[in-house]
Amino acid sequence: MALNLNLIATLSLKHQYVFSFQPMARLRSPKSYMTLQSHIKGTKNVKSLKERNRNIEELPAEKVEIFKSIEGWAVENLLPMLKPVNESWQPQDFLPDPSTEGFYEQIKEIRERTKEIPDEYLVVLVGNMITEEALPTYQSRLSGTQIFNDQTGADNTPWAIWTRGWSAEENRHGDLLNKYLYLSGRVDMKQIEKTIQYLIGAGMDVGSGNHPYYGSIYTSFQERATFVSHGNTAKLAKKHGDTKLARICGTIASDEKRHETAYSTLAAKLFELDPNDMVLVLADMMRRQITMPAHLMYDGYDPNLFQHFCGVASRIGIYTATDYINNLEHFVAKWNIEKLTGLSSEGREAQDYVCGVAQRIKRIEERLTRKAQQETPMSFSFSWIFHRHV
Repeated sequence: MALNLNLIATLSLKHQYVFSFQPMARLRSPKSYMTLQSHIKGTKNVKSLKERNRNIEELPAEKVEIFKSIEGWAVENLLPMLKPVNESWQPQDFLPDPSTEGFYEQIKEIRERTKEIPDEYLVVLVGNMITEEALPTYQSRLSGTQIFNDQTGADNTPWAIWTRGWSAEENRHGDLLNKYLYLSGRVDMKQIEKTIQYLIGAGMDVGSGNHPYYGSIYTSFQERATFVSHGNTAKLAKKHGDTKLARICGTIASDEKRHETAYSTLAAKLFELDPNDMVLVLADMMRRQITMPAHLMYDGYDPNLFQHFCGVASRIGIYTATDYINNLEHFVAKWNIEKLTGLSSEGREAQDYVCGVAQRIKRIEERLTRKAQQETPMSFSFSWIFHRHV
């Protein structure tokens, strides 16, 4: 699970100014995490306890039964999307081999390939890596979702097996990007390491509660956004002359695509079995926006680090509002939202909203793009690249 960007909230497209549909700081911090809290205590849009707990409740028995009824389906359709370890790539496949005589020469080659990569690209690559490195938060969050919860830590339900296997595959992404950036010599690794520690310590609150319907939709959007982001970093790496980095990012993107397929296939199955409640959940998530998992990113300096990171990623075309709209349209089509039947009046209202939201976002995007063209470009300082501005 990589970066990825809440670009329904951050629209800059190819411009340097960041605009918001609503106040962007959706930050909250555990009381024990005082350092981060002191930097965000002035945020006006902090979620209330009631709002944060809106989806935290016991799953009704009939919903539990739905998941029990598809355990066999999950074994046959989800678990095969996990690759056996012996068939999986490992970070070392892409890195200099320290056991060979050519180790130092291979490091020099990495430094030569990366020396001309622009700072703005490095910022986005670092942000992707940091988000990947916060994997402990994502696994604990998924394991805390009803049905997916792993009570012993080694449960043999298909949901628990999937969560551990997914996490094991994702773990390689941060490992590989971290080591490659370290060997490049282009970034401030201590500041990056501090950002990772801050982010894991802060956790995440994406508004999905512990309801598996919310979880299946959220992970579908998240993994697709990550697939798009890593795919675009691969294209830019090739453009900047680093074909090895392009291969790395492309390989990670392939993993994210496979994971997106798994989560969205589960969501499709739930739309088939419980279309009314699933479309209500989807509409609720669209109204509140998809908050990305690294929204509490902080480096000890910039309390708006995540927003600035999103702005740079959008500016250079890694993940833009257009990508967000395309992803939304993709899932509306994949889940056949327009053709759902047997809905309540509330369900039909939610269906109409979801089917029209992409066009509404497009209109907002067009207005903000025109406004951005009239604004003075802004740059931001990033500690990850020794406080240089981009």
